[in-house]
Amino acid sequence: MSKYKRIGVMADLNSIVALNAYKEIMKKYDFIDAMSVSPQECDLVITIGGDGMMLKALHRYMDHSTPIYGMNRGSVGFLMNDYVFEDLLDHIDKAVETRLYPLEMRAETLEGEIHAALAVNEVSLLRETNQAAKIRIFVNDEVRLDCLVADGVLIATPAGSSAYNFAAYGPIIPLDANILALTPICPFRPRRWRGALLSHKSRVRLEVLEAEKRPVSAVADSTEVRNVRSVEITERKDKVLKILFDKQNMFEERVMKEQFSSE
Repeated sequence: MSKYKRIGVMADLNSIVALNAYKEIMKKYDFIDAMSVSPQECDLVITIGGDGMMLKALHRYMDHSTPIYGMNRGSVGFLMNDYVFEDLLDHIDKAVETRLYPLEMRAETLEGEIHAALAVNEVSLLRETNQAAKIRIFVNDEVRLDCLVADGVLIATPAGSSAYNFAAYGPIIPLDANILALTPICPFRPRRWRGALLSHKSRVRLEVLEAEKRPVSAVADSTEVRNVRSVEITERKDKVLKILFDKQNMFEERVMKEQFSSE
């Protein structure tokens, strides 16, 4: 018998493969549909799909620190385990818990409005028009880069380092590393600046220069705030995210393989 009493399951509704896996699991096990009950009613949640479904689950259960066990039935599954049907409860009970913490974005618009949002993967600033963005970067109240000219810039957590950050040529970070990746998006100037690795305790402030002429949006995962003047990013230690990994399928090994891939 599993140590978890009420196990919920959620799946990617846009994936036939994920939905078929969901139906198969629900038929065999005494689980509940996670989306049909309130978040606090689940002791653990199984999410079926890709990393997008994991992100959705982490946001939904963020306030309850509910452990999430992901099974890959999507195109990208860095944060997912292999799909298991037989002995699923045994896999879950033996899985290793990894704890993560989200970022908080506080964005000020040109009108002076303040918008706050949480990000599991990354906070990004992106140009809204054909004009390149100009951004001043502060770390712990000190100017570290006076003027970045680029399509944008992002701050990624270890969980998000394998997503947009990696596509922008940022580094993949092990989940247990207390590091954030600060990565420019299509940088023009400075020519040789390709980003920085920061302590997870860092306070990052991004100030948009010529904000009216060169409008910029701020995005925390999928929450967008347009026409921002400045954005502050800090880690929220009071929000605990729990992901369960099979011992034979640990994230660290996938990070290692990706970094030494010849493809």
